[in-house]
Amino acid sequence: MTQLMGRPILEVSGELGGRPVLSDLLTGVRTALVGLAVVAVPVLGLWVVTPYADDSAAPATRLAGALWLVGHGAPVLRGDAEAPLTMTPLLLGVLAVVQLFRVGARVTARRGLRSRWGGPLAVWAGYCGVAVAVAVHCAGAGLFRTRVLPDVLVVALLAGFATGAGARSADEPRAGAAWPVWERLPGWARPTGCAGAVRRSALASGAGLVAGGGVLVAVAAVSDAVAGGGRGMAVLGRGPTAVVGLVLLAVVLVPNAVVWGAAYALGPGFAVGTGTVVAPGGTVLGPVPEFPLFALLPESGPGGWRLAAMLLPVLAGVVPAVLLGRAAAKDTAKDAGEDAGEDPWHPAATALAVVAAALLAGAGAALLAWLSGGALAGGRMARLGPVPWWTGLAAAGWFVAVVVPGALLVRYRVLSPGRPGAAAFGALSGAVRRLGWLLRARVHALVARLGGRAQAHEPAD
Repeated sequence: MTQLMGRPILEVSGELGGRPVLSDLLTGVRTALVGLAVVAVPVLGLWVVTPYADDSAAPATRLAGALWLVGHGAPVLRGDAEAPLTMTPLLLGVLAVVQLFRVGARVTARRGLRSRWGGPLAVWAGYCGVAVAVAVHCAGAGLFRTRVLPDVLVVALLAGFATGAGARSADEPRAGAAWPVWERLPGWARPTGCAGAVRRSALASGAGLVAGGGVLVAVAAVSDAVAGGGRGMAVLGRGPTAVVGLVLLAVVLVPNAVVWGAAYALGPGFAVGTGTVVAPGGTVLGPVPEFPLFALLPESGPGGWRLAAMLLPVLAGVVPAVLLGRAAAKDTAKDAGEDAGEDPWHPAATALAVVAAALLAGAGAALLAWLSGGALAGGRMARLGPVPWWTGLAAAGWFVAVVVPGALLVRYRVLSPGRPGAAAFGALSGAVRRLGWLLRARVHALVARLGGRAQAHEPAD
């Protein structure tokens, strides 16, 4: 009796539990409601303190629901003109993905105690049920109006992807499968055990580019503040409620601005309206809305010293070059738990591994560019953000240009420890190795935390 009373009624998973599918279904509903509350609480708070607000809270709840759907990438319509709003606030999207990933991993870790129709599928169904209710509620008149079927389909796809990824992460580690493309290469050009190194280097490159974009956004914010904040402070005359609303909206769009900054550093830049371009080589802008993040845009004109931003992709390629170079020299196989093989990679095999990592990094950059852009309205504001395929090509090109010579140099230095400068290179390689260990430990801890793998949380039998 004590054992039964110590468990939440919806988490009883043995024979006496009786309703494991309903428990998973309600878990999905709860996950959706928590994410919806993150958006709805500030919106309703602003509705309460806004003078001359509507007597009914229905417009405010429709606005919160529409913003929650937009955070999943669902397109909505704005105003009586039904202008499209397709730019996804990445911060809200990341919150939804992390929530679903964590829940999917947790319920999958207990799937031995569930019926076969429970688990991630029931969580997904509960989450989508809330999305249907929100889309139907927001389909009426208001500032933002949803289209039920397209919006629910987008939410269902995102929820299925995130929940499935969490469920996969909770499974037992699987042996890495060989890449079929390598099997057709000659033995001397085949990089053995390269899958882990390719993934790590692509992730390191992506992290470096995102960090570079963050640096550019921070520098632009500091420059605007030092210059007097003329453009950034123009919104203060709208009253405290409007300022708070704009600041909150700017916060959820900061990840979008970081991705735009990374596209700027890569060279193609981004657009803030049809016929505009913001790139290191020059900026062509027309009138833009008074929005805090738009105040960080550079002035129109030639690039000049702004071309220095293109050094950031070079710096972002240092860590991937060291990772792939040491993997090519079989200096990290023992640490990574991979098959070392008999000999180091041939230089051609090293270059092929770099190209594979560049393709992964380019695909990731194109995906982020696509997610971060979109439309804020019709007409001129129908095109904002980077061009995805240009951004992906630039990321892959920079990766190949920087990492191929860097990885070959690292491989040469590791295999020739007696050469001049080997001590300095050894110190640099050791620093990168320690940084990699630290980041790997952090990532593993985060994945274990999000995935709910800790068995201490399992209910006792």
